[in-house]
Amino acid sequence: MKIQSYLSFKGQCQEALDFYQSIFGGQVINRQTYEDKKMDIPEHYRTKLQHAELKGDGFHIMGYDASPDTPVTDGTNIQMSIDLDTADKAKDLFHSLSKGGKVHTEFQKTTWGAHYGRITDQYGINWMINAK
Repeated sequence: MKIQSYLSFKGQCQEALDFYQSIFGGQVINRQTYEDKKMDIPEHYRTKLQHAELKGDGFHIMGYDASPDTPVTDGTNIQMSIDLDTADKAKDLFHSLSKGGKVHTEFQKTTWGAHYGRITDQYGINWMINAK
C-alpha cells in the first residue's frame, strides 16, 4: 500500500510545484493542462494544470488546479509532515517553506526531545517539520 498527497490549488499549481521543487528537488512529471479536454472549463483556465506530480527521492506530491466552479478552502484538516535526520536540515527547510507564509509554531526544541515547527505556506498548505 502507498498513500500520497494530492493537493488542490486555486490556479497556482504550477507556481506551487515550482516552489516545492526549488526546496525539495525532484522532477515535475505527468504535467497535463485542461487545453485539450472536453470539459466545461473557461478559456482563460485552459492552460492551468489538470494534473501534475513532483517526484523525488523520498517524496511524491500530486496536485491540480481545481476548476473555477469547485470551491477550494484553505483549511486545517490536513498537515503535510516531513521528518528529517538533523535539526539543521529541518530548520533550513522550515525557513524555506515559510517564505511568504505564516508561522504557527516557531522551529524549536520540544518537550518530547525533537525539533519541530509548523507553518502554512504561501499557497495555503499546512506543514509540520520534525527532526529528532
